[in-house]
Amino acid sequence: MSSKEGDRVKKYVILADVTCDLSEEIRNQFGVEDYIQGHIHFSDGRDFNTTLDWSHISREDFYKALSSKKLEVSTAPASPEEYYLSFKKYAQQGIDILSMSISSKISSTYNVAVQAAERVKREYPDCTIYCFDSYRMSGAFGLLVIQAQILKNEGKSFDEVIFWLEANKNRVHQMGPIDDLIFVARRGRITMGKAIMGSFAGVKPMGDCTSEGYVSVLTKVKGIQKALDVTVQYIQRAAVKLENQYILISHSNRQEYALKLKAMIEERLNPKQVLLSDVFSGCGTNIGPGMIGVYFMGQEISEDQSTEKKIITEILNG
Repeated sequence: MSSKEGDRVKKYVILADVTCDLSEEIRNQFGVEDYIQGHIHFSDGRDFNTTLDWSHISREDFYKALSSKKLEVSTAPASPEEYYLSFKKYAQQGIDILSMSISSKISSTYNVAVQAAERVKREYPDCTIYCFDSYRMSGAFGLLVIQAQILKNEGKSFDEVIFWLEANKNRVHQMGPIDDLIFVARRGRITMGKAIMGSFAGVKPMGDCTSEGYVSVLTKVKGIQKALDVTVQYIQRAAVKLENQYILISHSNRQEYALKLKAMIEERLNPKQVLLSDVFSGCGTNIGPGMIGVYFMGQEISEDQSTEKKIITEILNG
């Protein structure tokens, strides 16, 4: 795993896949140099790369397409050949690679990266490539990319960054509502009847990450203002050392409420900085419109989410 050649510390790059959902502004702030794109297909024949911007399609048009009954939208990770070429570009320059991927529980991306890394290492045996399975997606994954880049910027070694990531990936929490239950129903996660009734009643499901890397609903509240209030209270109770934290908010076409939540967090919790980003097309295809997710560091997530369920119960009863 070491990135040393004799007494000289080799350069390394942190190379995440597109599902980290970090905007150009955030990538520039923390010095994220590059990322791996994926692919998206529309049933009307349109195909393009998934990117961390809206260069191929506007945010509004993308989420409108997802809501259409006439269109089917699907995504795919970069191919083994594309991963190979991305890794090879750095290996040729003598730069080691920390590849960061969306959770292997929900995507084949990590396995594709592993295959490409093995191929590159056969050709460039002096190149060290570590494939990191984040067990997270979207903003939760993005927060780990930010933390890794901060450590790199501080001068931490390749091995030190990897050690921190493996030790802390299960400390990334999520909280926030989703309001487009019709899209959720179309994905088969609830019945259409429940979606229609829930939307009519203003129900907002809210969940946190599990130790397995999924997101599990912890509660459902009525009304967006109640959902935002519960989100802030949950962060306050579940986060550690908020004053030193970068908190990331990701939203899928809900910028107005995301900005409102950002202001609430800044006023009530006073973290180091609250960052705001879109859920871009790579993750947005599966998440759908209507999500506002806040990502932050807390204690390790309990295996059965008992701690997280206790926190949300206390908030609702308090």
